[in-house]
Amino acid sequence: MSLALDAPVQSAPPEADDGVWLECIACGGQFAPFEEVRFTCDDCDGLLEVRYADQPTWDDFSGEGVWRYAAALPFEEGVSLPEGHTPLHEVPRLREDLGVNRLRVKHEGMNPTGSFKDRGMTVGVRVAEELGVGRLACASTGNTSAALAAYGARAGLETLVLLPAGKVAAGKVAQAALHDARILEVDGNFDACLDIVQDLANRGEVYLLNSLNPFRLEGQKTIGFEILEEFRDDYGRFPDRIVLPVGNAGNTAALFKAFRELVAAGAMDADEVPKLTGVQAAGAAPMVEAIEDGADEIRRWEEVETIATAIRIGNPVNAPKALPGIRGTGGTAVAVEDEAITEAQRDLAREGVGVEPASAASVAGLRKLREEGRVDADEDVVCLTTGHLLKDPDAAYEAGGDPEPVANSTDAVLKHIGAK
Repeated sequence: MSLALDAPVQSAPPEADDGVWLECIACGGQFAPFEEVRFTCDDCDGLLEVRYADQPTWDDFSGEGVWRYAAALPFEEGVSLPEGHTPLHEVPRLREDLGVNRLRVKHEGMNPTGSFKDRGMTVGVRVAEELGVGRLACASTGNTSAALAAYGARAGLETLVLLPAGKVAAGKVAQAALHDARILEVDGNFDACLDIVQDLANRGEVYLLNSLNPFRLEGQKTIGFEILEEFRDDYGRFPDRIVLPVGNAGNTAALFKAFRELVAAGAMDADEVPKLTGVQAAGAAPMVEAIEDGADEIRRWEEVETIATAIRIGNPVNAPKALPGIRGTGGTAVAVEDEAITEAQRDLAREGVGVEPASAASVAGLRKLREEGRVDADEDVVCLTTGHLLKDPDAAYEAGGDPEPVANSTDAVLKHIGAK
């Protein structure tokens, strides 16, 4: 299957293990999935995708959570806490304010460690067990480290995380620390941390579980399955558009892969596929730059800064998969300022949906696209929110209202609130 919605189903090559293999998206090289550790193509260093000889349809899925979709994953079960089955919230006041036909919010902050990263780790750590590796590792802006630490602990495996010093929200560092990961703070940004972890992996010292790992994205594609199933069950159709934050672009790539597999299986038509619409912070927007310039590759941003720490990334490693995903579905990408992200965080909170700043970028992006007339009023839209409010309590406190001092008596409270 190429990176196109109408790509035909492939038969299993000799390298396949029970109908599963790895394939390079650049040169087409094919590799056995579990014989040895491999993150990129041996021949051209291109990105790898997990491929399957059998493409399941909706009838092949049963249960709930990530492993409901085992027929579309490399194993029947993984290292689980469990994860998935997150809510698709209705937000009626926000829908009316933004002026779209339907608006739902897929809240991935309701996963066990508070972000979508758990979906990738349940699959990725299971693959690590299959390969027999001894040490897991990742670079992280916070959520990956929290998820890897928890799932590594569950599997009883040593876990190493590299974080950009002073750039990760305290709630996320606390999670990794409590789950007994070894935390290294690097004097550099996220992309520098990822360079080091990739080097460690290439030297055989660690098993890398950033989204460069193709098995991570297999778990994350179940976000797309869940959105499509629940939206269809509620409205009898699939959404027109999915708007999502973009950091390393793993979710964009993963959702596009989910859609391609469903089209290949005949479970949905190509013209039913939602438009993938990426949102980045203005201070870290290489994907948006590439879309606007019509470029086939992103330009690495060496300096990035935004309140949305989870997407403070200047070199999205999954861009070669994500750019075709946005273009192939008729989507687009947009950059939003930090002030708009904070306002969107408040908008979601008024509907009872608590998210960290990066999550709110999707709503901020939808607002900007509506104001520019690039999203129509008759569209059915799903916004993906990727992390929980308590991931970044400092940002939540800054975005919220200030406490009001009051004297120690009922009468003082009544007077203060203006009660009659």
